[in-house]
Formats: sequence, C-alpha cells, structure tokens
Amino acid sequence: MLAALSHREGDRLPLDIGSVQVTGIHVDAYRGLRSALGLRETGATLCDSIQRLALPDDDFIARLGVDVRGLYPLNSHNWNVVEAEAGDYWEYHDEWGITHRRSRPGGLYHSVFKVPLPGPGLTVRDIERQPWPDLGDERRIEGLRERAQAYRSAGFAVLLKDPFAGIFEMSQRIIGMEELLMTMAAEPEIAEALFDKMLELKLAFWEMALPRLGDLVDVVSYADDYGTQTSQIISPAMFRELVKPRVKILFDAMKRLAPGARRFFHSCGNVRPLLPDFIEIGTQILNPVHISATGMEPAALKRDFGADLVFWGGGVDTQGILPRGSPDEVRDDVRKNIEALAPGGGFVFSSVHNIQSDVPPANIVAMVEALREYGGT
Repeated sequence: MLAALSHREGDRLPLDIGSVQVTGIHVDAYRGLRSALGLRETGATLCDSIQRLALPDDDFIARLGVDVRGLYPLNSHNWNVVEAEAGDYWEYHDEWGITHRRSRPGGLYHSVFKVPLPGPGLTVRDIERQPWPDLGDERRIEGLRERAQAYRSAGFAVLLKDPFAGIFEMSQRIIGMEELLMTMAAEPEIAEALFDKMLELKLAFWEMALPRLGDLVDVVSYADDYGTQTSQIISPAMFRELVKPRVKILFDAMKRLAPGARRFFHSCGNVRPLLPDFIEIGTQILNPVHISATGMEPAALKRDFGADLVFWGGGVDTQGILPRGSPDEVRDDVRKNIEALAPGGGFVFSSVHNIQSDVPPANIVAMVEALREYGGT
C-alpha cells in the first residue's frame, strides 16, 4: 500500500474494501459473500447506517487480503441512529436536523426526506442561528487511537474518514440541492456563508482529531461530489470561485496537522476538467476512477495525471458489469483496468464505488481472483 501511495510498483496491487464509506459493501451483499466464502454468520455491524454498509470483519479482511483499514469517527451515519416507523417508511432524524427515510420493510438505504433549512427566503442570519453539531467533541474519536495502533501492528495502512459529506454536498443536505444551486447563482453571499460554516465545522473536527491520531494515519479522506455521468453539477468556474478556496484551506490544515498523511479526494462522475484544480490545492489521491463516466477513461487519466495523482478505485465497473455481468466479464473488466492504471505504481484496487446489494457473490469472488491473477499475489 505504501509503495502504491508513493507511485512505486510493489510486489502486488493493494486492495481496499470498506476502509471508507465510498469503497464499501452493502450489508446484503456482505452477508451473501460471507456465506459463499464459507465464513461464519455474523450480525454484520454497520459502519454507515444511511447507505447500509457493513464494517468488514477481521476474518473477511484476512480471506480477501485487504490491505487498508478505516477509522470511522462517530457521526450522523453511525451514531445515535434510531429509526421509527412512519407509515411505509423507517424514519430517522439526525444531529444536523435532517430527516432520512428508508422504505419498509426492507429498504436498501436511506434518502433525505426533509432538510433543516428549506428555502426560499434563507438568510445569513438563519445559518448563524441554526443549532449545529459539535464536531470538535472528542467522543467522536474515542477508542480510535487504540484501533489504529492495532491495525498498524497487524501490517495495515490506516485511513481516517471524513466525519461528514463535503462542503458542497453537505450544504445540499442542509438546504436542498435545487435551493443550493439557485442560491449559488442568484445569492452567492448566502451560499458562501453556508460553505464557510461547513468549513468551520470540518476544521473543528480535524483540529481535534489529527493531533491525537495523525501520527498513526496514512490517509485522510474528503468526499464531495461534483460530477455527473457526462459532465459536472456546477461549472468549473463556479467551483473555482465558491468551493475551491475553502477546500484548499481545509487541505492546508490537514497537511499542517498531519504532514505524513496523504489527502484522499472523492468525487463521483466526470471531474476531468477539475483535476488540475484538485492537484493545485493539494490532492494526492483521486477516488474513484469513474470509468463509465464521460472523460474518465483510465488510460488517458493515467497518462495525463498519473505523475501527480494516485488512483484509488476504478478496478471494476460497479454500475453495470459488477452487478449484471458474468464472472468472465468481471474478470475481463478487472484486467483492462489494471493494465491501464497499475503501470508505474500509484494504483489502489477497489471497485468504482460501493458494492451494492444486488451484486452476486460469484462476481465479487471473480473480481478478487482477477486482481490476484493480473495484479500479483
């Protein structure tokens, strides 16, 4: 893993499943895969209740040869998650004031149902008066130093997860996506006040956590989605004006507080036009390589950005091939992506995004077997 992060070829490609909430596995797929592998039944702890992601157990990690373990701070996706019946749904109110709903009886994940600051008519004063959660609360990282030490002693790389969604994405969850986009265009001073609040809360967490954990952490994560399947959610110009300066402040703080930890930037979709900006503000790892999105062809990305970015993910297409292809098609996709992304180092193998509930166990097994065949043993 450390060789890959240093743009060197190791004895084999490192594998990640479940170190962070964007490389995970849905609890249904996890249970099915455990059964197929002959592993004992477990209660399957959720590391992310909103997405219903399983926290991989030690025997699973050992069987598949996973190389990185994640530290999950307490947050609105895994802390005090209490669902109540609400007609056809399970309903959950989180610490941000967001209402989430999951269909009953067997909904696969939650969706945002109600935001805490709906528009129109939002003011800067509304943002200032909102009761925000305490991200500097040391309870959020209780026990994580001991866990990080155990992971290090066992030979794993260690990733510390961002405590909540990125500045742009979390703002959507606070006032609604449509409202945020309109506000950015028509009343940018209000959008900037909200972005400043998100930055303030993120800094509160990292300034609390990294002095206590940074010496044991190899990677710190940030997740903020700007891409669609074909283009971007906002223009590159709007990103550069309203979002980029704030992410740079955050990354500068991460670098100051944990200079040895690599900065992992997650954004789905076509973010190719933004990659020079990501690099400029200090991104060292790009997740994912969204190989089915326009502009995100693996070989071209490796050619143009491989000297500056480690590519984490993109090992197999999670939208089509992994859930609906045959095992042979999975193996072929893995081979092609390894051939494009692995030469010269700088590639951590993971699926494009979380392995969802409908993925057959045989296809996950085929993915791992292909990694071993084409990425070393």
